[in-house]
Amino acid sequence: MDKILEVKDLRVSFHTYAGEVRAVRGVSFDLHRGETLAFVGESGCGKTVTAKSILRLLPSPPAEIKPQAQILYDGDDVLKMDRKRLQKFRGNEVSMIFQDPMTSLNPTMTCGQQIVEALVLHKKLNKQEAKEEAIRILRLVKMPDAEKRFSSYPHELSGGMRQRVMIAIALSCDPSILIADEPTTALDVTIQAQIIDLLQELKDKLNTAIILVTHDLGVVATLADRIQVMYAGQVMETGTSREIFYSPKHPYTWALLSSVPGLAEHSKQELYSLKGTPPDLIMPLKSCPFAARCEYCMPICKRQMPQVTGLTDTHQVACWLQHPYAPLVEPSYERGVSNE
Repeated sequence: MDKILEVKDLRVSFHTYAGEVRAVRGVSFDLHRGETLAFVGESGCGKTVTAKSILRLLPSPPAEIKPQAQILYDGDDVLKMDRKRLQKFRGNEVSMIFQDPMTSLNPTMTCGQQIVEALVLHKKLNKQEAKEEAIRILRLVKMPDAEKRFSSYPHELSGGMRQRVMIAIALSCDPSILIADEPTTALDVTIQAQIIDLLQELKDKLNTAIILVTHDLGVVATLADRIQVMYAGQVMETGTSREIFYSPKHPYTWALLSSVPGLAEHSKQELYSLKGTPPDLIMPLKSCPFAARCEYCMPICKRQMPQVTGLTDTHQVACWLQHPYAPLVEPSYERGVSNE
């Protein structure tokens, strides 16, 4: 597959009155054309900060992307782009669906005007051409009665319709990469399924690469080709969807899978709840960040950061349980699950 994006050793800090918050700590990954890569993990694990770093949307100060980081789009370093090149990069080549459409859309402009604005700026269309293209895109994202909704304000639309407008704006300039930050948050289950189906259909039709940021493994299961499990600003495990769902190796991944109702319904045990809280990101991490919450924690876990172990060409995990001297353990999410 053709590699379109490379992120190498991404480190992002926020300088606050309390100290330097190291939000992302050495994250690296690749993205290929037409592929969907999902970032999953609890709130505060660095998923959105990683995604926004790709578009350089983090305000500086307080944010700082460390100088050793590289973000390469088709070989071009995003972190070295000047203002003019960056403006073309945003929207034309990489677009983002933001987490909450109600706060991301402009309440003083109609939905159509907001799509037209992007088309006039990036595609240099006149207003009539831009209007026709905007209505076409609204139909593409399956907006009911697209001509009427073109003239509607965001507050006049339902949550699902507003999300479709956000997707339409993001797709308006035919980007190669679409970053979807929690695209189904605050939507009911039926609308969630429609949005996920829509993203899958657009991916297949347009061959757009998607970076999906979510804490919902149910969303990931149907859409992602590869999954990157993040915790405390670091990548704990990465692999194909099949590897993560059927052969996970990190205790944090087991904990996430245990908390998915669809997997837990086979068991009569209570739905799993991960105890404890993530580490303070102001403090330097010299050992496994998950050690304090891990029921399989060994003395080495509290003393030294685990190395990344390659299990297959696509499956890597950072955990001391993969060491030859580590004890064999049973994944917690399989306990009580009936064999089918």
